[in-house]
Formats: sequence, structure tokens, C-alpha cells
Amino acid sequence: MQLERLLQKHGFGTRKACRSLIRQERVAVNGALCDDPFAEIDTAGLVFTVDGIDWPYAEFASIVLHKPAGYECSRKPQHHPSVLELLPLPLRERGVQPIGRLDEDTTGLLLITDDGQLNHVLSSAKRKVPKVYLATTKHPLDQSQVDKLLAGVLLNDEPAPIAAAAAEIAGENLLRLTVTEGKYHQVKRMVAAAGNRVEALHREAVGDFVLPTDLKPGEWRWLAAVDLQKMGYSA
Repeated sequence: MQLERLLQKHGFGTRKACRSLIRQERVAVNGALCDDPFAEIDTAGLVFTVDGIDWPYAEFASIVLHKPAGYECSRKPQHHPSVLELLPLPLRERGVQPIGRLDEDTTGLLLITDDGQLNHVLSSAKRKVPKVYLATTKHPLDQSQVDKLLAGVLLNDEPAPIAAAAAEIAGENLLRLTVTEGKYHQVKRMVAAAGNRVEALHREAVGDFVLPTDLKPGEWRWLAAVDLQKMGYSA
């Protein structure tokens, strides 16, 4: 792939802007400066550098972000900043978007991609990909509330009860809940239907992929193939 096309694909601007970057000697390929916009580059295992920052070649940009509170999962937020503002400009320019949405006050594991197939697979209700949440509740939990969640609770505007895939008491006011749907405010509504109230909500895992413990709120990293496999997806 020509170097200027490669940069454009990765969100570094128009062909003209990418050509200028290269000719200004701001781009390195596998550690070596390259000032030829038309150089043919082997993309296998490629790491290129723009202004000293390394970028792996990625056919699709798929990342995990530790979402902090106070951000909306939308490209056009209404009341709070977009969570996409936490990402570097080149990623945003690629057109990445969150897979599903976490509420503004919900924290934790958020997947972001420009891979339409990955987005579809992980968002599809038919796939029933489990999502694990840790909910802080207003009132102390008891087993009867857990039993209701496991048996199924009826939510407004839903034709049938919805049951948690798993539920356990993790502390006096801490509930670990696994759901396989992606309905609006689902966890909060389920907990309310069981007789309690969610005060704080944190997503811990999608499938078998757990939010990395070393990823601080607001930080992100690329997803590896093994990460996607833990979510039940293989390209």
C-alpha cells in the first residue's frame, strides 16, 4: 500500500495532508524515516510512526476504553462530552464508534471500533453475548432480590419478564449481575423491579474479556485477536 494511502486510511487527513506529513519527514516506517509518499509499504506486522508516536497498521481500529463517568457514548452528545474525545484525533477521524452504549454515569469496559461486523456481532440480541456489571445499590441486598433477578422481572414496555444470566451478592450493597440483552437502562430497571436501586454502575466484562486492571479511567488500548476471541468473535 502506498504510504500516503496508508496514512489516510489511519485518519491522518486527506491525501494532500498525508503527503505533506511524509515530505516534512515526520513519518517513519519500522523505525526508518520515509519521505516518499508513493513508497509501497508491506503492511504485515507494520508499525509506523507519526511525530514520534507509534501506530500499528490495523485494517480495523478496535480498542477497549476504561470509560469514566461524565461522558456520553455518542458522536453527537447532548449534555456531556463525547467519550470519543478521550481518543487521539486519528482514531476519531477513522469513524470509530462505541459498541452499544453505557450511560453517562456508568463506568468501565467500553468497546470502540470501526469494524461493522464486530459491532453487529457484539450488539446482536441473537448472539446473547454476556455483559457483567457491578452495581452499587442504595439498600442492602438480600437473597430474595437475587432470586427475583434470576427468575425474571417484568420491565415497563417489555412483553415478558427478563432474567439475569447470573447474579450474586458481592457485598452488602454490591451486586454482580450478568445480562445478555442490551435494553435501555436494563440493569438499573431490573434492580428497581427487584425492589432496590442502582446508585453506581460499572461494567467489568464482555464475554470472557475482563477490563484490564492496569487500564485507568480514561485510558485505552488496542484489542488483540485473543481479546476478541474471548468475546466469541473471530475475524
